[in-house]
Amino acid sequence: MKDVAYFISDAHLGIEIAGGEKREAALIEFLAGISGRAAQLFIVGDLFDFWIEYRRAIRPDYFPVLAALYDLVRSGTEIHYCLGNHDFAIGSFIEKTMGINVHRDGFSGIVQGKRIRVIHGDDLRPGDRASFVFRKILRNRALQFLYRMLHPNIGVSLGEFFSRLSRNYLLTEPSPEILGAYRVAAEKLLEGGNEIVVAGHTHVPELIDLSSGRYCNTGNWIRRYSFARMEGGEISLGSYAPAGVPRAGGNNHHPLEE
Repeated sequence: MKDVAYFISDAHLGIEIAGGEKREAALIEFLAGISGRAAQLFIVGDLFDFWIEYRRAIRPDYFPVLAALYDLVRSGTEIHYCLGNHDFAIGSFIEKTMGINVHRDGFSGIVQGKRIRVIHGDDLRPGDRASFVFRKILRNRALQFLYRMLHPNIGVSLGEFFSRLSRNYLLTEPSPEILGAYRVAAEKLLEGGNEIVVAGHTHVPELIDLSSGRYCNTGNWIRRYSFARMEGGEISLGSYAPAGVPRAGGNNHHPLEE
Protein backbone atom coordinates (compact mmCIF):
# COMPACT_ATOMS: atom_id res chain seq x y z
CA MET A 1 0.00 0.00 0.00
CA LYS A 2 1.39 3.39 -1.01
CA ASP A 3 1.48 6.29 1.44
CA VAL A 4 -1.24 8.18 -0.41
CA ALA A 5 -4.14 10.09 1.12
CA TYR A 6 -7.38 11.06 -0.61
CA PHE A 7 -9.88 13.76 0.35
CA ILE A 8 -13.53 13.94 -0.78
CA SER A 9 -16.58 15.90 0.35
CA ASP A 10 -20.09 17.09 -0.40
CA ALA A 11 -21.81 14.22 -2.16
CA HIS A 12 -25.06 14.94 -0.30
CA LEU A 13 -26.25 11.38 -0.79
CA GLY A 14 -29.86 10.73 0.01
CA ILE A 15 -31.52 13.45 -2.04
CA GLU A 16 -32.21 13.74 -5.74
CA ILE A 17 -30.18 16.45 -7.46
CA ALA A 18 -30.49 17.20 -11.17
CA GLY A 19 -27.28 16.15 -12.88
CA GLY A 20 -26.11 14.20 -9.84
CA GLU A 21 -27.98 10.97 -10.41
CA LYS A 22 -24.80 8.90 -10.94
CA ARG A 23 -22.80 10.26 -8.03
CA GLU A 24 -23.41 7.26 -5.75
CA ALA A 25 -22.31 4.74 -8.38
CA ALA A 26 -19.28 6.88 -9.21
CA LEU A 27 -18.35 7.13 -5.55
CA ILE A 28 -18.58 3.37 -5.01
CA GLU A 29 -16.40 2.85 -8.07
CA PHE A 30 -13.90 5.39 -6.75
CA LEU A 31 -13.72 3.74 -3.32
CA ALA A 32 -13.18 0.32 -4.89
CA GLY A 33 -10.44 1.83 -7.06
CA ILE A 34 -8.39 3.14 -4.14
CA SER A 35 -8.87 -0.02 -2.04
CA GLY A 36 -5.50 -1.55 -1.18
CA ARG A 37 -3.72 1.55 -2.50
CA ALA A 38 -4.72 4.43 -0.24
CA ALA A 39 -3.23 4.66 3.23
CA GLN A 40 -5.86 7.22 4.26
CA LEU A 41 -9.19 8.60 3.11
CA PHE A 42 -10.51 11.86 4.55
CA ILE A 43 -14.23 12.52 4.20
CA VAL A 44 -14.46 16.30 4.55
CA GLY A 45 -18.13 16.45 5.51
CA ASP A 46 -21.59 16.22 3.92
CA LEU A 47 -21.09 12.83 2.37
CA PHE A 48 -24.73 12.29 3.34
CA ASP A 49 -27.32 15.02 3.01
CA PHE A 50 -28.99 14.00 6.24
CA TRP A 51 -27.83 11.57 8.89
CA ILE A 52 -29.46 10.77 12.20
CA GLU A 53 -28.19 7.65 13.91
CA TYR A 54 -30.67 5.24 15.43
CA ARG A 55 -29.65 2.36 17.65
CA ARG A 56 -31.35 -0.33 15.57
CA ALA A 57 -32.08 1.25 12.19
CA ILE A 58 -29.95 2.22 9.17
CA ARG A 59 -31.29 3.94 6.08
CA PRO A 60 -31.36 1.28 3.36
CA ASP A 61 -30.49 3.77 0.61
CA TYR A 62 -27.18 4.47 2.40
CA PHE A 63 -26.23 0.80 2.61
CA PRO A 64 -24.26 0.50 -0.71
CA VAL A 65 -21.91 3.36 0.19
CA LEU A 66 -21.58 2.21 3.80
CA ALA A 67 -20.65 -1.26 2.53
CA ALA A 68 -18.05 0.23 0.19
CA LEU A 69 -16.55 2.25 3.05
CA TYR A 70 -16.48 -0.83 5.27
CA ASP A 71 -14.70 -2.80 2.53
CA LEU A 72 -12.17 0.02 2.29
CA VAL A 73 -11.50 -0.13 6.04
CA ARG A 74 -11.03 -3.89 5.82
CA SER A 75 -8.55 -3.44 2.97
CA GLY A 76 -6.32 -1.48 5.37
CA THR A 77 -7.22 2.13 4.55
CA GLU A 78 -7.57 4.43 7.55
CA ILE A 79 -10.70 6.57 7.14
CA HIS A 80 -11.22 9.90 8.88
CA TYR A 81 -14.69 11.46 8.79
CA CYS A 82 -14.86 15.19 9.54
CA LEU A 83 -18.47 16.09 10.25
CA GLY A 84 -20.27 18.60 8.03
CA ASN A 85 -23.39 20.68 8.51
CA HIS A 86 -25.61 17.96 7.01
CA ASP A 87 -24.10 14.82 8.59
CA PHE A 88 -23.34 16.28 12.00
CA ALA A 89 -25.07 13.50 13.97
CA ILE A 90 -22.85 10.60 12.93
CA GLY A 91 -22.05 8.50 15.95
CA SER A 92 -21.14 5.10 17.35
CA PHE A 93 -22.21 2.97 14.38
CA ILE A 94 -19.70 4.64 12.07
CA GLU A 95 -17.01 4.66 14.75
CA LYS A 96 -17.40 1.33 16.54
CA THR A 97 -19.05 -0.93 13.98
CA MET A 98 -17.34 0.34 10.84
CA GLY A 99 -14.02 1.39 12.35
CA ILE A 100 -14.02 4.92 10.93
CA ASN A 101 -12.42 7.76 12.90
CA VAL A 102 -15.00 10.52 13.44
CA HIS A 103 -13.84 14.10 14.05
CA ARG A 104 -16.55 16.44 15.27
CA ASP A 105 -14.35 19.54 15.06
CA GLY A 106 -12.15 18.53 12.17
CA PHE A 107 -8.82 16.73 11.98
CA SER A 108 -5.47 18.15 13.05
CA GLY A 109 -2.32 16.11 12.73
CA ILE A 110 0.74 15.09 10.75
CA VAL A 111 0.23 13.45 7.37
CA GLN A 112 3.28 12.56 5.29
CA GLY A 113 5.43 14.86 7.42
CA LYS A 114 3.10 17.84 6.95
CA ARG A 115 0.95 19.40 9.65
CA ILE A 116 -2.54 19.59 8.17
CA ARG A 117 -5.92 20.83 9.29
CA VAL A 118 -9.01 19.21 7.72
CA ILE A 119 -12.37 20.83 8.41
CA HIS A 120 -15.69 20.91 6.57
CA GLY A 121 -15.76 24.68 6.74
CA ASP A 122 -19.37 25.57 7.47
CA ASP A 123 -18.09 27.70 10.36
CA LEU A 124 -15.22 29.40 8.51
CA ARG A 125 -17.15 32.31 7.08
CA PRO A 126 -16.77 35.26 9.49
CA GLY A 127 -19.84 37.24 10.47
CA ASP A 128 -22.27 34.43 9.63
CA ARG A 129 -23.84 34.52 13.08
CA ALA A 130 -27.07 32.79 12.06
CA SER A 131 -25.22 29.74 10.74
CA PHE A 132 -23.08 29.65 13.88
CA VAL A 133 -26.13 29.59 16.17
CA PHE A 134 -27.93 27.04 13.96
CA ARG A 135 -24.83 24.83 14.02
CA LYS A 136 -24.72 24.90 17.83
CA ILE A 137 -28.39 23.91 18.03
CA LEU A 138 -28.07 21.03 15.55
CA ARG A 139 -24.99 19.62 17.30
CA ASN A 140 -26.53 19.72 20.75
CA ARG A 141 -26.38 16.15 22.07
CA ALA A 142 -29.52 16.50 24.19
CA LEU A 143 -31.58 17.69 21.22
CA GLN A 144 -30.22 14.87 19.08
CA PHE A 145 -31.22 12.38 21.78
CA LEU A 146 -34.78 13.74 21.79
CA TYR A 147 -34.91 13.65 17.98
CA ARG A 148 -34.01 9.94 18.04
CA MET A 149 -37.14 9.30 20.05
CA LEU A 150 -39.09 9.85 16.83
CA HIS A 151 -39.84 6.78 14.73
CA PRO A 152 -37.22 6.56 11.92
CA ASN A 153 -39.91 6.94 9.25
CA ILE A 154 -40.87 10.28 10.82
CA GLY A 155 -37.37 11.41 11.81
CA VAL A 156 -35.83 10.79 8.39
CA SER A 157 -38.74 12.43 6.56
CA LEU A 158 -38.53 15.46 8.82
CA GLY A 159 -34.77 15.68 8.31
CA GLU A 160 -35.18 15.50 4.54
CA PHE A 161 -37.68 18.35 4.73
CA PHE A 162 -35.18 20.60 6.51
CA SER A 163 -32.43 19.55 4.08
CA ARG A 164 -34.59 20.70 1.18
CA LEU A 165 -34.54 24.22 2.61
CA SER A 166 -30.87 24.48 1.65
CA ARG A 167 -31.17 22.67 -1.67
CA ASN A 168 -30.86 25.90 -3.67
CA TYR A 169 -27.39 26.23 -2.17
CA LEU A 170 -26.41 22.92 -3.75
CA LEU A 171 -27.27 24.20 -7.21
CA THR A 172 -25.55 27.59 -7.09
CA GLU A 173 -21.96 28.77 -6.93
CA PRO A 174 -20.90 30.88 -3.96
CA SER A 175 -20.00 34.49 -4.64
CA PRO A 176 -16.37 35.60 -5.08
CA GLU A 177 -16.73 37.36 -1.72
CA ILE A 178 -17.58 34.09 0.04
CA LEU A 179 -14.73 32.23 -1.65
CA GLY A 180 -12.41 35.07 -0.65
CA ALA A 181 -13.60 34.84 2.95
CA TYR A 182 -12.69 31.15 3.00
CA ARG A 183 -9.19 31.92 1.76
CA VAL A 184 -8.77 34.49 4.51
CA ALA A 185 -9.97 31.97 7.11
CA ALA A 186 -7.60 29.35 5.71
CA GLU A 187 -4.72 31.81 5.96
CA LYS A 188 -5.44 32.27 9.67
CA LEU A 189 -5.38 28.51 10.20
CA LEU A 190 -2.08 28.31 8.34
CA GLU A 191 -0.63 31.09 10.45
CA GLY A 192 -1.53 29.00 13.50
CA GLY A 193 1.10 26.42 12.56
CA ASN A 194 -0.55 24.33 9.85
CA GLU A 195 1.15 23.76 6.50
CA ILE A 196 -1.92 22.59 4.58
CA VAL A 197 -5.60 23.40 5.18
CA VAL A 198 -8.25 21.24 3.50
CA ALA A 199 -11.92 22.25 3.54
CA GLY A 200 -15.18 21.58 1.71
CA HIS A 201 -18.63 23.17 1.95
CA THR A 202 -18.24 25.75 -0.86
CA HIS A 203 -18.59 23.01 -3.55
CA VAL A 204 -15.86 24.80 -5.55
CA PRO A 205 -12.53 22.95 -5.89
CA GLU A 206 -9.53 25.18 -5.24
CA LEU A 207 -5.83 24.71 -4.60
CA ILE A 208 -4.13 27.97 -3.69
CA ASP A 209 -0.70 28.88 -2.37
CA LEU A 210 -1.15 31.42 0.39
CA SER A 211 1.60 33.27 2.22
CA SER A 212 1.73 30.73 5.08
CA GLY A 213 0.96 27.48 3.26
CA ARG A 214 -1.49 25.77 0.92
CA TYR A 215 -5.28 25.90 0.97
CA CYS A 216 -7.26 23.15 -0.77
CA ASN A 217 -11.01 22.90 -1.17
CA THR A 218 -12.24 19.50 -2.28
CA GLY A 219 -15.20 20.89 -4.22
CA ASN A 220 -18.08 18.42 -4.52
CA TRP A 221 -19.05 14.90 -5.53
CA ILE A 222 -22.37 15.93 -7.06
CA ARG A 223 -21.38 16.73 -10.62
CA ARG A 224 -17.66 17.49 -10.50
CA TYR A 225 -16.48 14.31 -8.77
CA SER A 226 -13.57 16.39 -7.54
CA PHE A 227 -11.11 15.15 -4.93
CA ALA A 228 -7.69 15.93 -3.50
CA ARG A 229 -4.75 13.54 -3.48
CA MET A 230 -1.70 13.81 -1.25
CA GLU A 231 1.54 11.93 -1.80
CA GLY A 232 5.04 12.71 -0.59
CA GLY A 233 3.69 15.69 1.32
CA GLU A 234 2.36 17.32 -1.86
CA ILE A 235 -1.36 17.83 -2.39
CA SER A 236 -3.09 18.04 -5.77
CA LEU A 237 -6.64 18.31 -7.10
CA GLY A 238 -8.27 15.86 -9.45
CA SER A 239 -11.61 15.14 -11.08
CA TYR A 240 -12.61 11.49 -11.20
CA ALA A 241 -13.81 10.10 -14.52
CA PRO A 242 -16.09 7.10 -13.84
CA ALA A 243 -16.01 4.22 -16.28
CA GLY A 244 -18.16 5.06 -19.26
CA VAL A 245 -18.66 8.68 -18.22
CA PRO A 246 -16.30 10.90 -20.25
CA ARG A 247 -15.49 14.25 -18.66
CA ALA A 248 -14.47 17.19 -20.80
CA GLY A 249 -11.91 19.72 -19.59
CA GLY A 250 -10.89 20.18 -15.99
CA ASN A 251 -8.10 18.48 -14.12
CA ASN A 252 -8.92 14.84 -14.79
CA HIS A 253 -7.08 12.41 -12.56
CA HIS A 254 -7.89 8.75 -12.11
CA PRO A 255 -7.22 7.47 -8.58
CA LEU A 256 -5.40 4.39 -9.86
CA GLU A 257 -2.65 6.41 -11.51
CA GLU A 258 0.70 5.60 -9.97
